[in-house]
Amino acid sequence: MSLRPSRALFGNLLVMLALVIVAWLLLRLHLGESGWELAPRRAALWTAIAAVGGYGALCALLWWQTRPRRERTDPAQRPILLVWASQTGFAAQLAERSADALRGAGLAVRVRSIEQLDAALLADSERALFIASTTGEGDPPDHAAPFLRRLMTATPSLGHLHYGVLALGDHSYAHYCAFGHQLDDWLRRHGAHALFDTVEVDNADPASLRHWQQLLGQLGGDASDQPDWTPVDYQRWTLLRREHLNPGSAGGPVHWLRLQPQPGAAGSEVQWQAGDIAEVGPQHAPGVVQAWLQRHQLQGDTLLADGQTLQARLSRSQLPVVTAGGDLQTLLATLQPLPHREYSIASAMHDGAVELLLRRQLRADGTPGIGSGWLCDVAPVGGPIDLRLRRNPNFHGVDSTRPLILIGNGTGIAGLRAHLHEREAAGASRNWLLFGERNAAHDFHFGDELVQMQQRGMLERLDAVFSRDGGAHRYVQDRLLAEAGRLRQWVDEGAAILVCGSLQGMAPAVDAVIEQVLGAEGKEALVLAGRYRRDVY
Repeated sequence: MSLRPSRALFGNLLVMLALVIVAWLLLRLHLGESGWELAPRRAALWTAIAAVGGYGALCALLWWQTRPRRERTDPAQRPILLVWASQTGFAAQLAERSADALRGAGLAVRVRSIEQLDAALLADSERALFIASTTGEGDPPDHAAPFLRRLMTATPSLGHLHYGVLALGDHSYAHYCAFGHQLDDWLRRHGAHALFDTVEVDNADPASLRHWQQLLGQLGGDASDQPDWTPVDYQRWTLLRREHLNPGSAGGPVHWLRLQPQPGAAGSEVQWQAGDIAEVGPQHAPGVVQAWLQRHQLQGDTLLADGQTLQARLSRSQLPVVTAGGDLQTLLATLQPLPHREYSIASAMHDGAVELLLRRQLRADGTPGIGSGWLCDVAPVGGPIDLRLRRNPNFHGVDSTRPLILIGNGTGIAGLRAHLHEREAAGASRNWLLFGERNAAHDFHFGDELVQMQQRGMLERLDAVFSRDGGAHRYVQDRLLAEAGRLRQWVDEGAAILVCGSLQGMAPAVDAVIEQVLGAEGKEALVLAGRYRRDVY
């Protein structure tokens, strides 16, 4: 128990002291002492007023100090709301799996079925994820009826909410993933901000679910370091080239990689288009695996039943903590593969190779990230890379006759570059690129190529801004706002907008500028027409 007196007790003591003083003064007045005899009635009146006023002030102070306070919560620490709508139970299973991944990364999560969702719960949430299945001919699950009746007919203000949608469906039906898109549309119309574009899953497609899992990792914690829910069927590729593009930069090292499938390998006849994604299977550095083997007194050249050596298996696996006395078979049974990493493809098919642009990331402990560390520092040029291509139709290009505005920062130029290469091959020259980085001297990735493209007439406008170089505009969103008139003009002429780069900072800031310039309805019309597409991470 604390011996410190409460504020209420202290306030009451002050009130009692004030009343004692007033009583003493009134007693002196009654006995005719001091100079108060000259105006006893007036003095008594003012004394009473002062006493009452003082007591009232003390009461107000006491109330203010002891009033109930609404606890303030850091939005980043508020639980993530995870809502599922399921007809067969699959969406509910994915919701629990998603919640487990987020909790395993140290994030708080509250899971609700959609009929439990109400306006108060949405108002109390900063971030929300929706996993929604579609049944029949574009219908929502049966248990979503209360939500449809109560909320989707209402007009809540959701400007505080950031959300993501996983839409489950079957592409053989006409209204593919309809309820998921209906949810996305409703959230946008009421001011909510999309964390990323709706992820469509066709018949439990493993690649789409891996992409969803990758997006969960962007919400914080270390969810991206957890094993993939479904294994990736990689093909064997060769790393042809690796070049460090920004030596001397104040930012992390950025590397340009060029890869080709190995001849005769399964899936070597590959195809992709601008906007598609490369899924890479990372490996531990050999020294890390060797140190683990020595620590646990195991031989890396031990041959396993599948023909691999133990070291080769471990290089692609999460390195477990081995208890004393554990045998090799038990160890092998518990091994989990390293999670894949996703990168925007920076080249078009006619370029002859898949090109990637990535920044080496560091973990909280200062060690390189699983994927970027492997690709930037460890993987030998000329050596094999586990890689798989994944279609990403939400970021595919638009009709070449339509003007195109491309906006990105940092390594986000990768996905935009692929589109520019495709557009140039198609003879589409009405392209406007806005790109942001730190310093022009070190961080203008593919700068010479872009300037030459502008000189050839394939880039109608090139706006590059660099935050560390001074100037009127520090960030790409600042330049976009300064060009509000041009933005409106291009959109009125039918332009589409592609955004590629940082989920934190750039993408929401650009989204806010687009809404400010075009209005909420104008932005929504672009989204619904497929003229506003994003690849953010």
